[in-house]
Amino acid sequence: MKTKKSLNIKHSFLGSLICLMIISSLLQTVQAQQNPATIQGKVITETGLPLPFTNVYLKDKNKGALTDEEGLFTIDQVSAGKYILVISHLGYATKEIQLKLENGQTLKVPAVSLLENGSDLLEFTLTDSKINPLANKKTDYVARMPLENLENPQVYNVVSKELIKEQVITDIGETVRNAPGVVPITYASGGFGTTFRGFSTGINARNGMESATGRSSLDIANVERIEILKGPSATLFGANVSSFGGVVNLVTKAPMEERQTEIAYTTGSFNLHRIAADVNTPLNEANTVLLRVNTALNREKSFMDYGFNNTFIIAPSLLYKASERLTISLDMEYFNANSNRPQYSRYASGSGITSPRQLQIDYRTALYHEDADSQTAATKLFAQAKYQLGKNWTSTTLFSFLNEDVNHSYQAQPTWISPTEVARSVGMWGPIYANYTNFQQNFNGEFQTGSVGHKVLIGANLRAFDSRSEYSTTDGFIDTVNVTNDFRPLRRFEMDSRLIPRFFPGWHSHNDLTYSAYIADVIQLTDRLSTMLSLRLDHFKRPDDGDVAGFEQTALAPKVGLVYQVLKDRVSVFGNYMSGFQNQAPRMQPNGQQLSIDPVFATQSEGGIKAEVFEKRLSTTISYYHIAIDNAVRVNADGFAVQDGQQVSKGLDIEVIANPISGLNLIAGYAYNDNRIIRASDESIEGNKANDAPEHVANFWASYSFQHRLKGFGVGIGGNHVGSTYMFTDNVFSIPSYTLLNATAFYDQGNWRIGLKLNNITNEQYWSFLGVAQAPTNYMANLTLRF
Repeated sequence: MKTKKSLNIKHSFLGSLICLMIISSLLQTVQAQQNPATIQGKVITETGLPLPFTNVYLKDKNKGALTDEEGLFTIDQVSAGKYILVISHLGYATKEIQLKLENGQTLKVPAVSLLENGSDLLEFTLTDSKINPLANKKTDYVARMPLENLENPQVYNVVSKELIKEQVITDIGETVRNAPGVVPITYASGGFGTTFRGFSTGINARNGMESATGRSSLDIANVERIEILKGPSATLFGANVSSFGGVVNLVTKAPMEERQTEIAYTTGSFNLHRIAADVNTPLNEANTVLLRVNTALNREKSFMDYGFNNTFIIAPSLLYKASERLTISLDMEYFNANSNRPQYSRYASGSGITSPRQLQIDYRTALYHEDADSQTAATKLFAQAKYQLGKNWTSTTLFSFLNEDVNHSYQAQPTWISPTEVARSVGMWGPIYANYTNFQQNFNGEFQTGSVGHKVLIGANLRAFDSRSEYSTTDGFIDTVNVTNDFRPLRRFEMDSRLIPRFFPGWHSHNDLTYSAYIADVIQLTDRLSTMLSLRLDHFKRPDDGDVAGFEQTALAPKVGLVYQVLKDRVSVFGNYMSGFQNQAPRMQPNGQQLSIDPVFATQSEGGIKAEVFEKRLSTTISYYHIAIDNAVRVNADGFAVQDGQQVSKGLDIEVIANPISGLNLIAGYAYNDNRIIRASDESIEGNKANDAPEHVANFWASYSFQHRLKGFGVGIGGNHVGSTYMFTDNVFSIPSYTLLNATAFYDQGNWRIGLKLNNITNEQYWSFLGVAQAPTNYMANLTLRF
């Protein structure tokens, strides 16, 4: 009761604050303006030629003009105030400019160059602006169509490159902590994942196409921003990309017309040395062929007495503007990692251990030597052709190929017998390869049926997956040590002599095909009321591999959303119903019969409010969701598989991004989640919490950049809180809650920048959801040069 009361007080205060800000904003809007101003300017093409008959208008105002044959325009009789000037032309990408007009002013806009359609929507500010760059949620990937945040019935968060730079981040895990409710996970395999809304998922989407980080992880050198979609999202992304919690989409850096080079060096605790380069250049005078290359070399030791992480990435990207209608982009990424896997512990029955805090081993002591390493690589190839079919229709053809290759990967498997004794064993995975190939075709269009507008997506996807895996494990335990006495880390040569190859039918190799078709229609019933109707059909096929019988499954995933803008382009209320699914292989029963299993489905119902007020100086999203799984697969006491398990995950998401005064940026998030097993084969766990699902997760970041004196200097402080969670569904062994505090200082002078970062200031001892100890207090220093 005390917790609910506290939540109600917080919600009431936040609601009152938003109402006051909305009322204030409305009062400012209706103030009469005198002595009108004039806007003048010129619109040109990428090659500098005048662009006649371009539509130039003030957004949400009945005022605008067309450019003449010289590309010139004039808009007069404009009241003083702040506006968004929209410049659009058939065959070109729309551009928006923030304007601030004074009474009687004639504002001359510098020549505006429009890019051919297919490029991302650009937005920049002409005058000093207080709009928070961290609140920019423009994306074509979340809905697979241009849709503003306030128009979208789905909750999503964006972690921008500006925030990554401000926080001096070199690790993908620290990046995603800036999104409400998101907690990073490094799997025992070395791959990277996240957990939110009670479910885990990897970064399985890259620019909207399938990606994978199951064994190869990734580097942030080529990251423009990270988009985190909340809730089951199989309707648009499919079961291979989304989990029941949502989708994580990584957006990479794209070529630009400006010639620029950025080189950065970062050093810090644990012998960190990292050098990164970002080189962008046009390849011809007409700026129709653009090249951008990002690369980084990282060398780092563990905070433990043994361990290291050495990585290299190179990611070239090419953009070719073949004509006024056709744009082709090609990009490649090669990532190589040589490192140690996290030492994921197991716990013997009767050990009496219920928390990693009980272990008597020193926090910085490793059980295994770093010569038991891993060597992995990932190669990613992407191609896109975007063609303007007509005034309102676009065709986008995409191809992607991803290869994850594991040469070898030693994975520690210590089993704790008591808080002082541990038995050591190991597994060695490799060689392993996994190939993911996708062909995708999308058609986007807009049309009217009477007074009703439609934004339509029609798409199809063919996905092929091919993999082969080999692994070995030690024959029992290699040794048992008492960690309160002197002991040495286990060496690789001691492991190799005990490794025995293993084979399980159906695990050794896979060859899957998935055929998908989907359609979405955003129906604009009025200028404030819209609904989204979406449906996806997936057909999954795995052929007979000689060891396990093949199977096929077909699934339908609907999505319905409703949005009403209470205040046009400022405040909207929304609701959605979304579906997700996971394909399931047949199970062999104890009597020798094979049980065919339907895909496991999850459905989400959600409602909430989004606000972008004070010219986006305050952006907030509040939502409540309910995710239900009604046909989970469970195994009963006699060993037979039954598909009737139930699980419910429900909770609250809150995000606030604010820029109350120029230079001050605030980000805050809070997520409450209650994920429980409603029915299971083991009746003793019914009603228990799901594993890896913390009840409370919070994030906060505040930074200030000086605006006049000391201009370019800034400071920031923030942190994260993650509540306790259970490692297993029996709810016995728990991972303790933790709170992290970080701070940064930076000095940016345009062509160079210095950044300093102090992480885990309070030296908190904490563990990941897999019970792996995390880094104590550490620092990083960064120097960036721009040419």
